[in-house]
Parts: sequence; structure tokens; C-alpha cells
Amino acid sequence: MPVDVGEVLAAYLSSGRPKAECRAVFLRVAAPLTAMTSSNVAQIVGGACKRAGVPEVGPHRLRHSAATAMLRAGASLAEVGQVLRQSADATTAIYAKVDRVALRALAQPWPGELS
Repeated sequence: MPVDVGEVLAAYLSSGRPKAECRAVFLRVAAPLTAMTSSNVAQIVGGACKRAGVPEVGPHRLRHSAATAMLRAGASLAEVGQVLRQSADATTAIYAKVDRVALRALAQPWPGELS
């Protein structure tokens, strides 16, 4: 985790986080203050899509997009896995979809002439 992110997270946990019995880092906004669920995250992402006027996507699409963008920018699969909190490169590779644009540069021309 980058130092600046850790500092902001520490400040949030020590003084900015609402008081709750739950030890989860991220809490629901509405009572009861409990840990966020995957369903809560999906609702937040869907709502953000609607407000932005773009087709609705789910949280996994954001993971795919982030992984692909990081790889295109030169990040290694291990670095992407660290950001996505994946322990195995094979798991991270699921999110890091093939970059067809980059593959075109590697493709060899078809042998022979096309008529």
C-alpha cells in the first residue's frame, strides 16, 4: 500500500470513521453501521453509473478495467495482483483481459497472398 494511502486510511480509522461495534474498515452509510457487503458495493457502482449517464456495470467490470489499464501502462501482473489483492498470478490473469491492440504488434502476416 502506498504511504499516502496508508496515512489517509489511518487518519480515517482513528478520527474519521463513525463509531461502530464492527471492526470492518468500510461500513454501510445507513444504520445499522455494519460491514459493507458485495451487494452494497454493487449498488454504489450501479448508482454511480446512472448518475454519470453511462451503461450500468458491476464492480467486477471495474476490476477488469483497472487491471487492463495498469497492464497497458506497464505494470507487471504481480503489481496488478497486489492492487487487486490477489495471491496468485493465475487469479489475477482472469481480471487482466487480453490487450488485442498490443497483440496486433506481435502478430505475423499470414503466409502467402490473399486473393
